Amino acid sequence: MATKNQPENNRDTNNSADREIAISRMLNAPRELVWKVWTEPEHIAKWWGPNGFTNTIKEMDVRTGGMWLHTMHGPDGTDYPNQAVFKEVVKPERIVYVHTSPGFTATVTFEAVYNKTKLTMSMVFDSAEVKDLVVKAHGAVEGQVQTINRLEEHLSEMQAGEELVISRTFNAPKELVYKAFSEGGAIAQWWGPKGCTLNIKTFDFSPGGVFHYNMEFAGRVMWGIFKYIEMSAPDRIVFINSFSDEEGNVTPNAFMPNFPMETLNIVTFVEHDGKTTLTFRGGAVNATAEQQKVYDGMKGGLQQGFAGTFDQLEQYLANNK
Repeated sequence: MATKNQPENNRDTNNSADREIAISRMLNAPRELVWKVWTEPEHIAKWWGPNGFTNTIKEMDVRTGGMWLHTMHGPDGTDYPNQAVFKEVVKPERIVYVHTSPGFTATVTFEAVYNKTKLTMSMVFDSAEVKDLVVKAHGAVEGQVQTINRLEEHLSEMQAGEELVISRTFNAPKELVYKAFSEGGAIAQWWGPKGCTLNIKTFDFSPGGVFHYNMEFAGRVMWGIFKYIEMSAPDRIVFINSFSDEEGNVTPNAFMPNFPMETLNIVTFVEHDGKTTLTFRGGAVNATAEQQKVYDGMKGGLQQGFAGTFDQLEQYLANNK
């Protein structure tokens, strides 16, 4: 893939809707760590590119005016040389670089949300024709999704032991598993510990919406609330889960006062041969040192609790095929 210089006046990113592909993802990692794995060659080489690609980084000078020269090696053995110049670097918030061939301007932003990171990656191509070519001929949109999936996996490996990770495979298509999370009438039939009764006060499954509920069990009533951040049907849901009062205010848990008041939860759905692997990643947000210690000490118990919850999900799915 030969490179060529592009005139600067082709790099205008105004009125770019027909020339842009973009993706945003809430990552269960602090912004400083996401910046690190994006800007250090030894890290970006491990996750950059679609599934099956590897990388040789020849130069990566992450500063305004610095060069990024690397070769991507495709699964079929084809090499793809890449050349870019960093036009703007604002640590740890924003990176802008200009890629030579195909010609596009990329903007990457790192937004701190609680102690996690919302990453947005945008590419504005020199023309709609160039964009259409890379989308149709090279699968650029799916490639962008796979790249950010690999980033997420790399971050998870770096934080092994620091986040709660639970995976389970269900004998159901992912559309049905996703529906079990996204519809109030469905989630009411399985969410929560075994033996509890779930009562829904509010269910608004949309970015910024809430799922406000209580659980009755063993003679006690416990209120909780989800605050939805991101969803991409039928692949992914991100929400903050908290204990609450009857009015929806976030409160400490009366039975576990040192448990974190809020946890970020990322749920992904991957289907293969008609079965869906659900992966649940969780991490405390805005936790004190004592709250984080309590959360870490309870991961085994939380995994057991979710095992029971997912048993109920499995039964729901079997009943609703």
